[in-house]
Amino acid sequence: EGEALRARLAARAQPREPLAWHAPCTLQHGQRIRGTVESLLTAAGYALTPVRDAHLCCGSAGTYSILQPELSGRLRANKLDALLEGGAGRIASANIGCITHLQAGTDKPVLHWIELIDARLGPAP
Repeated sequence: EGEALRARLAARAQPREPLAWHAPCTLQHGQRIRGTVESLLTAAGYALTPVRDAHLCCGSAGTYSILQPELSGRLRANKLDALLEGGAGRIASANIGCITHLQAGTDKPVLHWIELIDARLGPAP
């Protein structure tokens, strides 16, 4: 199924757009899912920018941002600096907590990765 989706995305080739990918802790550490979302975003025409210390938390982590707001804010600032160093105009993630937390610290759009895939697929041909 993944290959069929990649092929459909490739058939709708678009100019390469720089995109910063934030892999949430739940995905990369908890579920140990690495590379799957990235390959789909690449197939959809996004050029994923390098992210320094990509393994580090953005500072959201459930109630962490509520219980430790100062530390959480510093983690968010560090993560946003790392995400935006590559010149991306948008950030994608896979966790609503990360998305809302990161969005609160930047004017760059922070989206769920499936929104970007959906936009690339558009209406069925």
